[in-house]
Amino acid sequence: MTQTALAGAAATGTETVPAEAPANVRTVRARPAAKPHGQWKVDGKAPLNPVEVWKQDDDGLAVRQRIESIYSREGFDSIADDDLHGRFRWWGLYTQRKQGIDGGKTASLEPHELEDKYLMLRVRIDGGVLSTEQLRVIAGISTDFARGTADLTDRQNIQLHWVEIESVPEIWRRLESVGLSTTEACGDVPRVILGSPVAGIAKDEILDPSGFIEELNRRFIGNPEFSNLPRKYKTSITGHPNQDTVHEINDVSFVGVLHPELGPGYDLWVGGGLSTAPRLAKRVGVFVPPGDGPAVWEAVTSIFRDYGYRRMRNKARMKFLIDDWGIGKFRQILEEEYLGRKLPEGIVPPQAKALGDHIGVHEQKDGKFFIGTSPIVGRLSGDTLLALAEVLEAHGTHRLRTTPHQKILVLDVDGGDVESIIADLDAIGLSARPSIFRRATMACTGIEFCKLAIVNTKGTAAHAIAELEVRLADLIDSGELVQPIGLYINGCPNSCARIQTADIGLKGMMLPTDDGGHTPGFQVHLGGGLASVEREEAGLGRTVRGLKVPVDDLPDYVERVIRTYVANRTAGETFAEWSHRADEGLLQ
Repeated sequence: MTQTALAGAAATGTETVPAEAPANVRTVRARPAAKPHGQWKVDGKAPLNPVEVWKQDDDGLAVRQRIESIYSREGFDSIADDDLHGRFRWWGLYTQRKQGIDGGKTASLEPHELEDKYLMLRVRIDGGVLSTEQLRVIAGISTDFARGTADLTDRQNIQLHWVEIESVPEIWRRLESVGLSTTEACGDVPRVILGSPVAGIAKDEILDPSGFIEELNRRFIGNPEFSNLPRKYKTSITGHPNQDTVHEINDVSFVGVLHPELGPGYDLWVGGGLSTAPRLAKRVGVFVPPGDGPAVWEAVTSIFRDYGYRRMRNKARMKFLIDDWGIGKFRQILEEEYLGRKLPEGIVPPQAKALGDHIGVHEQKDGKFFIGTSPIVGRLSGDTLLALAEVLEAHGTHRLRTTPHQKILVLDVDGGDVESIIADLDAIGLSARPSIFRRATMACTGIEFCKLAIVNTKGTAAHAIAELEVRLADLIDSGELVQPIGLYINGCPNSCARIQTADIGLKGMMLPTDDGGHTPGFQVHLGGGLASVEREEAGLGRTVRGLKVPVDDLPDYVERVIRTYVANRTAGETFAEWSHRADEGLLQ
């Protein structure tokens, strides 16, 4: 065989080794062909891992029929494994953690050893839009079927725990009777659509995205065209200038802008996501007119479905596709292959002028007021939800919103009722004038219910808030500490509480003790944050080698580092700016 032929064989991925190659002919061994990524449009649809197998065997949406006709009647032990640990997620259901299992055993036990025969159920609330009628239904479900639990997530959902499979059909019936659902609240699907919680009411909004969100929900949620994506897929849409839907950490985001020539519309971002491989979303560089929003969302989502990586689950998010393609190629594929037309050049969203959590009292465009309130790290209950509905209705309003910051907004309050409703809300644990620590602390579910968690989060956060309010009162009273310092507490490395984007982010882990044992604690991340009134661009936190804090020492550490910041900052320097420039010794 000639050298040309040998080279050609190598190029096709074959290996050519003649039985008796002449001495003057170099044997060519081809490099192994690159493994396929499992991209449907490149590699075909043959499933390349066990999850992709069962997803193709039976769509996740199909499990509802089995839940209603078999599992809810025959009980937990009748549930097929692929359904319980896979397709149930398409309907907002996970098994919850068995009580009493130490965090040190999270990584060593098998999933079936960690899980209980109870379920976590996630109620999908796109855009955070709720009525008091819907709130009453969730409260009733919490009381009747979930031992009174109700947690507000940082994705505008409400999660219930202790749910038994036998109760699920009745829960669905109640939710759907008032226009709510659990459809695709989890799974490899378009999850809840984050939306500006002040859509349609804020005096200063650039445009109202309510219709956009409603159309996406109506056309695409529960649609088999998008019920088998490579992994979870998160959407954010806001028309508010304070950029209140954490757009930098979603797979696809639409950010309201006012184009100097084309008027109000959206700037498109793609490829955000945190977890163990954090990435901040990137601007595509296009302007999306309001009427084009659904078509552009459909096109971007179709790219993820068709080109997203399906061989390795830990590489199956949009952010890894963007890493490899770059924004230039992504835009080309979007416009040429999926939209069939060019989009106008976009503009960079201007910096926010205020915090995006909407805490406090704000006038609406109709002259009434909305009030942003803070529960403690999203921890609510069925009784609290019912009491909230009663407070609102007693003051003549029936609308509220959840936010991506574990907050609740009360809408449509008459000016004369503002102070009385604030007092009533405070009495049920919802503060419209929270301390800076309560306002800026978030926590995930934690070891109480999550099978992945290592440490307690909700209780740890509540204790830290109470301690810091007392310990740092002198700095607050003197005016030396005014702006909230974000304290985000996560029970494991997966960053459901967005630890890499916190001023002080805490990743749950087990820490060694002097006696050879272990104790729950945190790896500390410092100086992260999303674009806000305090920073022009998002940035990830700084990880200081060896900076780990036991759970019991958390209030001591936070007090110490904040006092050090106040003593050493320059004029106007934020905590994030200081923590990135400070010597490591000052951060300990």
